[in-house]
Amino acid sequence: MTHASEQSRPQETAVYTHGHHESVLRSHSWRTAANSAAYLIPELKPGLDVLDVGCGPGTITADLAGLVAPGRVTAVDAAEDVLTKARAVAAERGLENVEFAVADVHALDFPDDSFDVVHAHQVLQHVGDPVRALSEMRRVCRRGGVVAARDSDYGAFTWFPASPALDRWQKLYHQVARANGGEPDAGRRLLSWARQAGFTDITTTAGTWCFATPDERAWWSGLWADRTTESVYAQLVVDGGHATAATLAEIASAWREWGRQEDGWFMVPHGEILCRVG
Repeated sequence: MTHASEQSRPQETAVYTHGHHESVLRSHSWRTAANSAAYLIPELKPGLDVLDVGCGPGTITADLAGLVAPGRVTAVDAAEDVLTKARAVAAERGLENVEFAVADVHALDFPDDSFDVVHAHQVLQHVGDPVRALSEMRRVCRRGGVVAARDSDYGAFTWFPASPALDRWQKLYHQVARANGGEPDAGRRLLSWARQAGFTDITTTAGTWCFATPDERAWWSGLWADRTTESVYAQLVVDGGHATAATLAEIASAWREWGRQEDGWFMVPHGEILCRVG
């Protein structure tokens, strides 16, 4: 068996566009296996060993751990600070079958055939080489196991009522994410990337988040308004010369205005892949 550490070790070249500002974690901590990994749940059963790549604050990780116990879940992220929050979530739930570590998905420090399930949610859109990442995920997955990935597709985000400022936000986000080395329209590319990574048994699906109730609109618009002006993203926008702070303030105001619309509706589509390892 081969460790990535025994091979040439590629380095992450992309910059994580969102960072870990409170407004970002507000969104990430809302995620559960039910609302963000439903396509994977039928594959899970007690006793499986799972690798959760890019676990963030660990709410999906904790759900996966509950579904496979007494199997083990190893959760990794590129940022040590967010793992502190993930460990706290696991502790609050009394989970004893989860461990956390810092890792780069391009060079996972695990032997071949280490896990039954390898999962990544909203990760491949942010990495410098998604095909290499999927190849690594495949390497550490056991024969007969599955590699699962889900990513949103920013170009297909849809909302009502129309807002020129939110149109500007969508275009600006694409510019910044791609300048950072990522691919914001990852959802539509997952099948292609998986095929390039050597997978042949691939099940593709799509899922959505929809925000349309008053509470949902207030939550979604508020976190994006805050993210637009206060997070690492805002700094990357200004420092990269993509837009001014004044433009970001206008976009944030448009987010809040959309959130107040009684007929406001927002859909986030995701591509999903389940890749069986032969």
